[in-house]
Amino acid sequence: MKPDPLTRANKLARRKKYEGAIKLLEPEESRYYGSFTYHYLMGICYLYSRVHGTALSYFKQARNIKMRDPSVLLGMAALYLNHGNTDRAVDTYLEILEIDEHNKLAGKALKIIRKNPGPENIALWIERGRFHTIFPPLPKLPSSKKFPLLIIGLVILVAGMSAGVLAVTGILPMGIRQQRTTPGGTELLREDLEAPMQLEGSFRYVLTREQVNNYYNEARKDFTAYHDERTRVNLNRILESNGPDPVKNKARLLLSYLETPGFDTLRDRYSYAEVSQEPVLYRDCHVIWRGIATNIDTRQNNTSFDLLVGYDTRRTMEGIVRVDYDFAIAVNPERPIEILGQIIPINTEKGVDLRIQGIAINQAGLLDQ
Repeated sequence: MKPDPLTRANKLARRKKYEGAIKLLEPEESRYYGSFTYHYLMGICYLYSRVHGTALSYFKQARNIKMRDPSVLLGMAALYLNHGNTDRAVDTYLEILEIDEHNKLAGKALKIIRKNPGPENIALWIERGRFHTIFPPLPKLPSSKKFPLLIIGLVILVAGMSAGVLAVTGILPMGIRQQRTTPGGTELLREDLEAPMQLEGSFRYVLTREQVNNYYNEARKDFTAYHDERTRVNLNRILESNGPDPVKNKARLLLSYLETPGFDTLRDRYSYAEVSQEPVLYRDCHVIWRGIATNIDTRQNNTSFDLLVGYDTRRTMEGIVRVDYDFAIAVNPERPIEILGQIIPINTEKGVDLRIQGIAINQAGLLDQ
């Protein structure tokens, strides 16, 4: 079987044929929207090709998909360093070490910065041809060995059969995924709950201590099961309530650990009808909505349009929402479109409106069906 374009491009990049990899992948942009590997690989290829502005754009898009991936941050830090922004590069390398304290490339880069203080010395170091030594690694290639594939196939078969049984019973509706542990410092202590409830100011939700405790515990439970959007909703309810400040601070901390999903990993789906009723409750939640794009405004570094939600079938329209992307993309107003984005509540004179900060987009012939 012929490898897919992403695998073929990865193999070209490993043979240092970066321009060939770019030419292979550029026509596949719509196919790989929402793909972390696609944007990450394109960032590396442009980095080696010395097209630094485009490389940074792709790394930023990859980071929108995986906010705390050390490899993406390595690419961005290298570009900051090349642009003479040493302070930002150092901050990014330190962020990498917070995520992965044993990251050798980040440690190496910090030593180089210490030995070559200032943008001028860094520029001289780069001119010596050593810049590539702090570039992030290429994505791993899928295994081609038959025996491991056979084992994996058997495991998937058994897991699939088990998942089917569990799904029928309602225990495992979204497949099998290992639980993650809640981060340290997010546990509620007695003194957190016993802190004064807020009495002054206006609150969207007035809760009892018991309700605050229940919503927070439910959020932590959802977090361990990778239900990040349900986690956001429960924590947003606490943040918009009269709950104690210590609980709200821990809610903000837990929010910082939530991940950015892709089209194939978003587990909790909220409709336009649900979100439009209480936009603040769904602040920063990720949604996947279909529709038709109108009033398209495409510029060099951003794209905006009005999404006619639900109008992809040309029968009914649920509503209209403005969608903003921080990268340029061609959008066909004649074809149905599917967007992945984050809810941004906007305060207006009439109340709270909503916008979408776009993350990924999908517009293909399959959506016509």
